[in-house]
Amino acid sequence: MYASVYVTTSGVLESKKIAKILLKEKLAACVNIVPKIESLYLWKGEIEEDSESLMFIKTRKELVNKITKRIEEIHSYSTPCVLEISLNGGSKNYFKWMDTEIESTNK
Repeated sequence: MYASVYVTTSGVLESKKIAKILLKEKLAACVNIVPKIESLYLWKGEIEEDSESLMFIKTRKELVNKITKRIEEIHSYSTPCVLEISLNGGSKNYFKWMDTEIESTNK
């Protein structure tokens, strides 16, 4: 029913830009930003190294596809990392708060 979406960006400024759009559009209740991570990855067969920012977007599972599509529209990367992490438990009060803040397809 709930999910966190893991997204890497080019840096804090891009993370904040994306976070504000998702919050204004009521697709997320909260976004945590880890300012700097070091990423090593394969790109076109070569090993790449970059400093990136990491986002954890808290939302409902039903909104993950909308979030993914929206991020792909506004992200600076041609192939952004957008991964769903299902939340199978947690604070009922926190989930209740999330429900009051984000869009619902059931309303």
